[in-house]
This record gives sequence, structure tokens and C-alpha cells, in this order.
Amino acid sequence: MKSESIVFTVAGICFGILIGWILGDDNGFKRGIARAPQASASAPAEQSAGNTAPAARPLDEARVQQLSAAVAKNPSDASATVQLANTYFDAEKYDDAIKWYEQALKLDPRNADASTDLGVSYYYTKRPDHALDQFERSLKINPNHTKTLLNKGIVLAFGKQDLDGAAAAWKKVVEIAPDSREGQAAQRGLEGIAASRQNRGATSSSNQ
Repeated sequence: MKSESIVFTVAGICFGILIGWILGDDNGFKRGIARAPQASASAPAEQSAGNTAPAARPLDEARVQQLSAAVAKNPSDASATVQLANTYFDAEKYDDAIKWYEQALKLDPRNADASTDLGVSYYYTKRPDHALDQFERSLKINPNHTKTLLNKGIVLAFGKQDLDGAAAAWKKVVEIAPDSREGQAAQRGLEGIAASRQNRGATSSSNQ
């Protein structure tokens, strides 16, 4: 799992409108942190040209062939299997990534990074419940795995519209590693939730 810098931007005030999206820098969305759905046309115009989703990387066919050959030669090579899954993930070939992450975890069930990347892959294939279940497996391996907790909050917020659950996950990230990239992203997520609730309360009051 690669580390990356993340930006969290408030983009809405209720479940039906996005409260934010998480962006990776330089090479776009990188492995390890789930991105929230893109802001809709009705969301506030806080996006800039730099806050749009980049295109997927092209699949590195040569790398796939190299790693596939290594796995075929030694099916118990967990490292090569994870790298193959990562290659598919980076190209947004999530169904293929899932296949190889699942195989890697059979070989190395204590790999919290691979487990979390599998959960993110489930989220991207519209299986938020599978993603959350996988994150719980990651947290059994490492209860303080900050990327897992950050991703758990993202899926709860955007996949399940559970802001209370998201806030609980993000608060734990901030408690564990407040100065880390994950901690900073989690703090912005908490600020986004607080702002959305404040704005929603103000809207409700004005309508009375």
C-alpha cells in the first residue's frame, strides 16, 4: 500500500448531496485510500480544475505478464500475488484486483494492507457491505491500521450514508495519528460532517 497526500473538501450539507471527496495528488487516486463519489452538478461550486478525478492509469501489460509468470512458477509467492493485484488495482481493473487480493490473503492472511485494498476494491465494485466486512478483518489484524479506519469512514459516509459511524472511525484515526496524512484527512472529514450539520440546522431553523 502506498502512502499519499489527501485533500478533503466539503461539497454538500445532507445525505443526498456529497459532504466531501477525497483526492490523491500527483498520479491521481492511488492505492490505499478510497475516493468518494464525484460531486454532482447540484453540489456547491467548490471544485477547481485541480479537484477533478484523473483518468485511470493504463494497465501495465508487461508487468502483468511478469508477475503472472512468477505466480504460475511459484503459486505460494504471496508477494508477487499482491503485486499482481496492485497492478490491476492501479489500472482500476477492480474485478481482477479482487481475484488476486483474495488469493494473496489465502497465502498471507495477516497482510492488513492487502486486506484493506481488497475492501477498497469491493467498494469500487458497488459492494459497500463487503468492503466494511473486509475492513473489520483488517482491524482484527491491526486495530490501529489508520488507512483501514479512514477507508471505513469513507465507505460508511458515502456508501452507507452513516455519518455517525464515519465520524467514529475518523475520530479514532485522529487519536492514533493526528499529524499523519490519514489523520489530517480524517480531521477534514470530521470538519465536513460538523459543517454539514451546522448548515442543515440553520436551514431547518430558517424554514420554521
